[in-house]
Amino acid sequence: MTAQTVRLRPLSLLDEGEEVLVGDPETGTFVSIPAVGGVVIAALRDGASFDEAAARAEAFAGEPVDVPSFVETLRELGFVAGEGENAPVATAPVQGRRWLRGPRPALVRPLFGRTAWILYAAAAIFCLAALIAVPSVRPDPGRDAFALPDVGLSSLLFYPLWLALVVVHEIWHWLAARSLDIPARFGLDRRLMFVVFETDLSLLWSVPRRRRYGPLLAGLAADSVMLAVVLGWRMSADHPVLAAVAYTLIFQMAFQCMVFLRTDLYAVLITWLGCKDLWRVKTLLLRQAFGRLREDEASELSAADPRDLRAGRWFRWVCVGGWFLVAAWLGFFVLPVLAGLLQWATAELSGSAPARLWQAITWTALLAMPWLVTTGLWLKARRATGRRPA
Repeated sequence: MTAQTVRLRPLSLLDEGEEVLVGDPETGTFVSIPAVGGVVIAALRDGASFDEAAARAEAFAGEPVDVPSFVETLRELGFVAGEGENAPVATAPVQGRRWLRGPRPALVRPLFGRTAWILYAAAAIFCLAALIAVPSVRPDPGRDAFALPDVGLSSLLFYPLWLALVVVHEIWHWLAARSLDIPARFGLDRRLMFVVFETDLSLLWSVPRRRRYGPLLAGLAADSVMLAVVLGWRMSADHPVLAAVAYTLIFQMAFQCMVFLRTDLYAVLITWLGCKDLWRVKTLLLRQAFGRLREDEASELSAADPRDLRAGRWFRWVCVGGWFLVAAWLGFFVLPVLAGLLQWATAELSGSAPARLWQAITWTALLAMPWLVTTGLWLKARRATGRRPA
């Protein structure tokens, strides 16, 4: 043993019973370690030598602890100071590098207090009741997506509308995190063939589990309030623009319910279950079920957290069955819109007026842009894993 000391980065320690969740809030790296590891980190953080940290750990665990080896593990994780600049861990193909702090927690905390959540819940209940009891406000995608007589122009205006609603959704995640004095950052990713904007809330791992639910549910809370206002307005004075807004919000909220696409409710699910890496364990269990598990993957699976294994055994089949739900979701929300667009594009491109022809070509290209972005993100992800696209 040695009297050597080491300087750690500003790490957070969260007691979770037999384990401690340790992380670097600056980079967004969090790992679970045995509780004795938390004792060693706390000692080293206080300036204790390796000998002193080992003595505290042995007193806690009742057996000797190899502190130098543990410090090397911390070094590999980037938890030791003076190892050069540590960049935040990327959680999306396109993502901001800086954590955004924004308003002071005290300013936004009333938006996420007990009274606010009662109002959010009331808005969600109102939306559900209205959609069940009032047929006239239920979405009709083939009609509601086109708020103007010109289908092409309606489609172009739909994207800024969708983007504005998504921005509100993501900003509400960010503000909820700020109410806990936690920064966040924004990114661009994909789920299957869909482009998604997302708020990286990795630093929520630095707070107790019960405090994570608010930021995770904040986006849906904002959607519920906006939809409640729009549905109430439609009941008194309907308008095609209101129908388009309602359709977009319902489209977005239905998507968030598909936990097998790693949506907001997936994050809520793994928080409630106390899982560490359910997505990876689910993938390994599926490979095992279909006889495609490699030897190294079998070792990884055997070392997985018991909570991930318990949840993964049923969640893997949720993911498999989810493809049927995605097909139904596409059939209801997307295909009627695409059919209308195809009919419009065919009519315009076969027309004889040059101005209308070029207008149709331009608008069709703009409408295809999100799908091209999705393809680009897919290719980037394939390159990052060193594989060629099939």
